[in-house]
Amino acid sequence: MKLHKPLLLLSILSISIFAFIKVMAQDGNPSAMLQPPNTEKKPKITAINGDRLVDNYFWLREKSSPAVIAHLEAENAYTSAVMKPTESLQDKLYKEILSHIKQTDVNVPYRWGDYFYYSRTVEGQQYPIFSRKHRTLDAPEQILLDLNEMAKGQKFMSVGAFVPSDDGNLLAYSTDNTGYRQYTLQIKNLTTGELLPERIERVDGVAWATDNKTIFYVTEDAVTKRNDKFFRHVVGADKHDLIYQEKDELFDIGVERSRDKAVIMLGAFSKTSDEFRYIPASNPSAEWKIILPRQPEHEYDVDHRGDLFYIRTNKGAKNFRVVTAPVSNPSEKNWKEFVAHRPLVKVDSIDLFANHAVLSEWENGLQQIEVVDFKTNKGHRIEFPEPVYAASLGANHEFNTSVLRYNYQSLVTPNSVFDYDLNTRKATLMKETEVPGGFDKANYKSERVFATASDGTKIPMSVVYRRNVKIDGSAPLLLYGYGSYGISISPGFAASRLALLDRGVIFVIAHIRGGGELGEPWRDAGRMMNKINTFTDFISCAEHLVNNKFTSKDRLVIQGGSAGGMLMGAVSNMRPDLFKAVVAQVPFVDVLNTMLDASLPLTTAEYIEWGNPNEKAAYDYMKKYSPYDNIHKTNYPAMLVKVSLNDSQVPYWEGSKFVAKLRDYKTDHNPLLLKVNMGAGHGGASGRYDAIHETSFDYAFMLWQMGITN
Repeated sequence: MKLHKPLLLLSILSISIFAFIKVMAQDGNPSAMLQPPNTEKKPKITAINGDRLVDNYFWLREKSSPAVIAHLEAENAYTSAVMKPTESLQDKLYKEILSHIKQTDVNVPYRWGDYFYYSRTVEGQQYPIFSRKHRTLDAPEQILLDLNEMAKGQKFMSVGAFVPSDDGNLLAYSTDNTGYRQYTLQIKNLTTGELLPERIERVDGVAWATDNKTIFYVTEDAVTKRNDKFFRHVVGADKHDLIYQEKDELFDIGVERSRDKAVIMLGAFSKTSDEFRYIPASNPSAEWKIILPRQPEHEYDVDHRGDLFYIRTNKGAKNFRVVTAPVSNPSEKNWKEFVAHRPLVKVDSIDLFANHAVLSEWENGLQQIEVVDFKTNKGHRIEFPEPVYAASLGANHEFNTSVLRYNYQSLVTPNSVFDYDLNTRKATLMKETEVPGGFDKANYKSERVFATASDGTKIPMSVVYRRNVKIDGSAPLLLYGYGSYGISISPGFAASRLALLDRGVIFVIAHIRGGGELGEPWRDAGRMMNKINTFTDFISCAEHLVNNKFTSKDRLVIQGGSAGGMLMGAVSNMRPDLFKAVVAQVPFVDVLNTMLDASLPLTTAEYIEWGNPNEKAAYDYMKKYSPYDNIHKTNYPAMLVKVSLNDSQVPYWEGSKFVAKLRDYKTDHNPLLLKVNMGAGHGGASGRYDAIHETSFDYAFMLWQMGITN
């Protein structure tokens, strides 16, 4: 008899879970006799660079295979059974986290054209409602998108693009309903409320021309998910004109419009090189002109004001400088210095307004906002009150304004929205996010400490804990790290984290090399053939925290996601004795196999972050740290590995294969759990209540391993 696929899946799944439950029933204590699912070995051998790369679990990539789905479901059943004794703690954590969130709330409205836009949440509803008011905040509310209605019948819902036309009559927006970050662009008539016929798949960026009817948009390749095609379209017409196609597999493209609304720019970006083209926004049929042709190692971006381009460039400036160039001829010979290079200050971005330029910067591991007055050419920095904080620009869509919106928060201060008068230098607090449930920031202390890396480099860490916690080695501690792509991890507030802090847990962010907190040299010192510094830095941070009695090895839990999940895998292989437990979320752990497969999303663009393993020197170096390839017979910490079935950035099979191989090699009896979200992508659940349930689960695992049971 031939089984249909759904019946075959049900049969395999039933057999797997039945065998698993049978093992559970052998003992009254469900955690004593549980056996994890067996993962069949089907060796796939890759001959490369004189080496044999053996992958016993390659078959787990077959997402459409009933056997693969059954295996993932069996892993989830095993994880649920092992975690069953923590269910009451999970429930307690969920309620506690929820008690610190104002469920019915509204964001501070921001001006965009003739309207004030904002989003709000309603108690009991998973998703925000996007709305606006005409000209004044006293005007009637117009609901633009109610994600709760749009999410009905869907496991996932996320908004990507959200761009109104200049006249405010049309809204171009995109949604993803799987978590695969595959967005569909639609256009809504905000006057009538009707959806127009346009339904454009795989869109990753959109900009309006000034005629209120022409849109430009970028689409991604169906296989590699590289943003490679750029189109022009007149709303209501059948025609979609392909304007540009990016052929270089190292580059993605994106579209944006300058704040003064005068220019539309098409950017091409690799990890270490950029190129921009432009047209006047008032002439959507104009010929696109290159501002500066791409060059190896030249990173730049562009904004526009008057008859000048303002170019943030790393040419002759490792941490970037800003120059101006005439729109008529922006070549390098016509550059004029606007902000000189400062070796210890990284210019992250420049935002232009009618009378001011605003620089977002990093110095000494902290964010800075600097304002330059065009009339005086003098600059000043906005002052912030705490030694450890996060500060970034908010929604600033208006060009002709003297008010700058920025967001400020810290490890102890909830997110706060400020409007800053660029002329008087007065900051007005518009809203500090309310944290109900008895939160008092005076109960917590944040500080910066420094570890010393093996080469003598000082590694900053951001630390927060309740003031009554004793620094005598007895406290449990959660150490978080990322350290890739030059991305900086800002020390911001999380209401959910109070559930850990209030149980005496110390929380620490390790600002390791490979990130961007100390500028471009910091990034370069932890990428390509320097990548191992990222891992040894993290180990040095952990050792510092133990040696200085912030915690002890048996109460130290570590956490990281995506490229930070690679970090978790690497340090677990290098120093499994140092950590009590590991939480690796959507971890990039199968480095060699993934980077050798150019058909996978993101692979080719990553060659200049990790290296191209088709080249022997890069292969040999990557093999030294690739977590999947360095699992060995030893005792490992307890581990929770989380993956998502629809993850387009780090496929579910990476963490799944890592767990399977680890089970085969590890010599301990510590818990090793794989939790698969069967209906989400890289960021996990999209609904806010679902996300809190996920966090509660993670925290329950951490606290269990720290020895905290309530």
